[in-house]
Amino acid sequence: MTEMTVQDRPTASCVALLIAAPASGQGKTTVTAALARLHARQGRRVQVFKCGPDFLDPQWLRLASGQPVHALDRWMNGEADVRARLFQAAQCNDVLLIEGVMGLFDGANSAAELAKSLGVSAVVVVDASAMAATFGAIAHGLQHYDPGLQLAGVLANRVATAHHGEMLRSGLRDPALWLGAMNQVSLDAAKPRANLLPERHLGLVAAHELHDAAERLDAAADVLAQTPLGQLAWQQWQQRWTVAFTAPADAPPVPAWLAGRRIAVARDAAFSFIYTANLECLQAMGAELAFFSPIAGERLPACDALWLPGGYPELHLQALKANAGLQLDLQAHLEQRKPVWAECGGMVALAEGLTDLDSRWHSLWGLLPAQAVMQQRLAGLGMQQLLTPWGMLRGHTFHYSKLQSEAQEVARSSRPGQAAESGKGEAVYQQGSIHASYFHAWFPSCPQAVAALLGVEMPVVDPQAWHSRALNA
Repeated sequence: MTEMTVQDRPTASCVALLIAAPASGQGKTTVTAALARLHARQGRRVQVFKCGPDFLDPQWLRLASGQPVHALDRWMNGEADVRARLFQAAQCNDVLLIEGVMGLFDGANSAAELAKSLGVSAVVVVDASAMAATFGAIAHGLQHYDPGLQLAGVLANRVATAHHGEMLRSGLRDPALWLGAMNQVSLDAAKPRANLLPERHLGLVAAHELHDAAERLDAAADVLAQTPLGQLAWQQWQQRWTVAFTAPADAPPVPAWLAGRRIAVARDAAFSFIYTANLECLQAMGAELAFFSPIAGERLPACDALWLPGGYPELHLQALKANAGLQLDLQAHLEQRKPVWAECGGMVALAEGLTDLDSRWHSLWGLLPAQAVMQQRLAGLGMQQLLTPWGMLRGHTFHYSKLQSEAQEVARSSRPGQAAESGKGEAVYQQGSIHASYFHAWFPSCPQAVAALLGVEMPVVDPQAWHSRALNA
């Protein structure tokens, strides 16, 4: 329900919870998706958000809730953007769920700090598969570590038996924190300890890659429905966890810098690392979006500019190389000096080729003088900022490959608040009308820079930000 505040700023009230954990790998995504699925099956409208940068968890959360999932990060988005998205969602949903990132208190912009700033209570998911009374110690510590955080309770995950669950519950100093125990959920009777949501490098296997993804979410929801949290009456949810979200000050509309322009966007299993907010930003600037699938053999749509997002090109090397028609289209696109912005996997696809983990060479599109090499260990991880001539883009990096390139390096990203340094951060390469980097940009952080990278002549804010050569010269 919307009402006026003392400051004449509207509020919207909605049930909202943060789903957090003491560390990564505890089962936050499974529990968040199960909660979303459970409420959706009961006829409620649910929207889920994800703390921090993430492309894979949101695919499962979107399937569970039936709605787009937005990232929430007080640095990458900015405080006003976070509040605007939650206020808008609270007006048209029954339940808002926010999945945390890493451990509850980890990071400069932790899930706990976000919850405190919004007045949202936290459900803490704990992998209790190898513990008993220590579960109570963890719960006690989380409850008292920061008195400003409202703890809704703790949920034991991957519990072996009912007796094991009772041991965990009896170890709590505060019995009111007990939200129940979830048994290990598996669809494969031969592998009862297998993770319901399988993983690979970079994170979870994408939901669209599994034919039984919806069945997996239903199985998790069925288990959750047997816990005290899952059986809690809706009226109790409303009484305990309703939050009033205040509208932020009105932000000026984004100018229609891309009006009349058609932007081609690669989108399939090889190019799936796409923030919904980035697409919305392009549309807010007036762009017409034309999606296509390189691995399905589709050609490049008629367009003024191309965005190649990140993803898993290393898993679809044969299909990418086999799309000879697209390679010809891309070559013609570049010969016409039409812009390309390629991020991470999109940049790798443009390279001459990739060496896989078995040291085998695979040819790729060959439009960027570069060679990629897959490796077992992370090559880049964390928040990054990119100073451009048109302003500061915020984003992040997360990749397992390395790139050696003879293309001109025109800029480097850096950690938040730090100056760019040679050899640190992520390089931005320019080859003709291509700009490419491992840096994943959050477009709403600087729409004018995005418009410039996609070929619009924009006023230069800082001519020294990177190489002064004109974007489309």
